[in-house]
Amino acid sequence: MVQNKNLLIFILMVGVFGILNTEMGFIGILPYIAERYNVTIVHAGLLISLFALGVAIAGPTMPLIFSRVNRKYLMIFVLILFTVCNTISIFAKDFNLLLAVRVLPAFFHPVYCSMAFTVAAMIAGAKEAPKAVAKINIGVAAGMVVGVPISNFLAERISLSASMTFFALVTFATLLATIFYVPSMPVKKALSYGSQLKILSKRVLWASIVAVIFLDGSIFGVFNYAAEYLAKVSMVEPSSVSAMLFVFGVCNIFGSMLAGNLLTSQPLATVKFFPFVLAAVYLAFFNEPDFSALTILIIFWGILAGVAANIYQFWIFRAAPEAPDFANGIFLTSANLGCMAGTAFSGIFIDALGTAYVIFGGLIFAACSAVMIWIQSARRELNPLR
Repeated sequence: MVQNKNLLIFILMVGVFGILNTEMGFIGILPYIAERYNVTIVHAGLLISLFALGVAIAGPTMPLIFSRVNRKYLMIFVLILFTVCNTISIFAKDFNLLLAVRVLPAFFHPVYCSMAFTVAAMIAGAKEAPKAVAKINIGVAAGMVVGVPISNFLAERISLSASMTFFALVTFATLLATIFYVPSMPVKKALSYGSQLKILSKRVLWASIVAVIFLDGSIFGVFNYAAEYLAKVSMVEPSSVSAMLFVFGVCNIFGSMLAGNLLTSQPLATVKFFPFVLAAVYLAFFNEPDFSALTILIIFWGILAGVAANIYQFWIFRAAPEAPDFANGIFLTSANLGCMAGTAFSGIFIDALGTAYVIFGGLIFAACSAVMIWIQSARRELNPLR
């Protein structure tokens, strides 16, 4: 079916990068958008929040609906949609038009990403699947890390249109690579919608969803307040805060590479002990580390975040491998729910006790994820690796 597996996985990785770059890159240009369209920064923030809402809604539904479509044609369709919408964004004169062409492709974000995970795992084979999936997660991490600083740089040094042009060029380049180098990939064994929906009756899947929500919440419940924590609690200079957050993101990429090997060689041990390692990092923040020690913690935390992203997909996919596209869509929604829940929960500690105690939110969510994972590991009917 596939003559060059590595090339296909690379194209999928770049495609995921382009889509995540489109999603996250807008964070770096919100002030410029607010200025161009004469709207408040909060109103401009709808470009971020509504995109995320579209992804959360579409996560479990759209991959299911399109699960029977030839995967090459589906990739081409989604990439055309993103390219066209990004191109319209360059020339949009009205904010509402910009918002419309921003939200529309969000509903197809889970289609491409869930399919990318499925195809990578399928062509790599069961034994090497975690390594292949880790490469796709590198695209996710790179999209989140590179998108923000590049879009901000282009808007600052050239123009807002230059930033949006960058989004369009990445998806267009991936579209061309897909057309010329990706072979036709018809779905040979089309699963009925009923058989895919049947996985929702599996207790192991729901247990895995809960574990992923807690685990993702433990990461992003703290990370989403990291800038404020570093500035107000660790007393880091603003320029150094940006640098530390960038280092955190880059380390995500290395974490994804490491996770591929760990989940291939020691999957159960990796998942079981991960929450404890994460909790240890959070506890280390309470020791008021100096700048050097803080930098080391940020590096280690970033690597763990990259490993965690792979654990989410691995744990839910292994709970329902018979419906891979649908399972990967559920994984995307679970991760988004975890991000929202963790952010809200950690915010309670900030409001009640102060920014320094945001760590409590991460610790509690890490503990809850450990409980769920260890219960699953101990009970055969709930263990995804049984």
